[in-house]
Amino acid sequence: MASVNMNKKIYEKAVKVIPGGVNSPVRAFKSVGGDPIFVKHGKGSKFTDENGREYIDYCCSWGPLILGHADARVVAAVKRAADKGMSFGISTAAEECLATMLCKALPSMEKVRFVSSGTEATMSAIRLARGFTGRTRIIKFDGCYHGHADFLLAGAGSGVATLGIPDSAGVPAPFVKETIVLPYNDLGAVKNAFKKHKDKVACVILEPIAGNMGVVPPAPGFLEGLRKECTAAGALLIFDEVISGFRAGFTGAQGLFGVTPDLTCLGKIIGGGMPVGAYGGRADIMDKIAPLGPVYQAGTLSGNPVAMAAGIATVSRLANKSVYKQIEQKAEFLCDEIQGAAGNAGVPVIINRVGSMFTIFFTTEPVTDFASAKKCDTKRFAKYFHEMLKRGVYVSPSQFEANFVSAAHSWDDIRATHKAAAAALKKL
Repeated sequence: MASVNMNKKIYEKAVKVIPGGVNSPVRAFKSVGGDPIFVKHGKGSKFTDENGREYIDYCCSWGPLILGHADARVVAAVKRAADKGMSFGISTAAEECLATMLCKALPSMEKVRFVSSGTEATMSAIRLARGFTGRTRIIKFDGCYHGHADFLLAGAGSGVATLGIPDSAGVPAPFVKETIVLPYNDLGAVKNAFKKHKDKVACVILEPIAGNMGVVPPAPGFLEGLRKECTAAGALLIFDEVISGFRAGFTGAQGLFGVTPDLTCLGKIIGGGMPVGAYGGRADIMDKIAPLGPVYQAGTLSGNPVAMAAGIATVSRLANKSVYKQIEQKAEFLCDEIQGAAGNAGVPVIINRVGSMFTIFFTTEPVTDFASAKKCDTKRFAKYFHEMLKRGVYVSPSQFEANFVSAAHSWDDIRATHKAAAAALKKL
């Protein structure tokens, strides 16, 4: 008698009460085919699905689990905080503690405001930029995803790209008329946009390391050029480090590349896996936020004590910067081995990696922007995804997403993943 497929059984129930059976689109496996997995529990580098099958996880909750699943110190901090109260809607000392840690770590950050998601962080940072400059237009880059605020879904990557949706229905044209979308890594296009729109641009927002068209690093001089252009035009430069913050290094992408933005958006890692976001930057800009200034932003769950406790525990651990050296060594080794295995199998791949973030692109051409990312063989990626799944390795279920190595991944995990990839590539 065949065993019951619990993943499928739960999915069939879920589609009756949740749109598509999922609460975030990429989880539906639409671009790779098949039924989605439902996780039962996770520990370290692995999770177990509802069928009882274990997987080495390279999605890591889309990046924040840099210490792995259910890290003992983070879990202990969460339990201690929860015992004292889940939410107050009133300030706690933990907010000041984590805020101080972030401001000490990141070059751009003099003051910070906590929110509950990356979407809230980017939405609020742009409102602040508009309020500070008195201007309305923003520049973003094709394939950079900054959350699902209406005016940011123009030219979005991530799940929008995965599902082949042209931006999003339900967003009125006037909501994006002030959004200028340019090619990533094209500094000339930025210069032309500033010439055309002159003193109307409030800010430029980008992922300093793109992670939502797959991992795409900034071209040499690109970030430096953006900094120069924004300063000259009186516009603010916003780094969306929701993925790269405390992932690319303890000082984020801004520390890695030596370019200081005016505002930085954070999320994911600073909550240790709990729902959290933040935006911060120069004090003179941040002081425009209510209650000090006229730019309004609020949230009952902002600075939630349980999320703050998880963040403090996580950032404290990351302050021992040897963590980054260890996970980068493993990521580099894994990517090199997979590149070699692909060559042996006669499968063309380009692997982009920054630190512990990487994407395997099924293409023969370098991937430097969203246009080149979209040339990848998504059908071949879908087959690779399922071949890896068969071998107990979970990679992010989209060609246009990043994968992550955590501190919990052992060398045995890395070697097992290389072995699985070598076998999977031979099937393509």
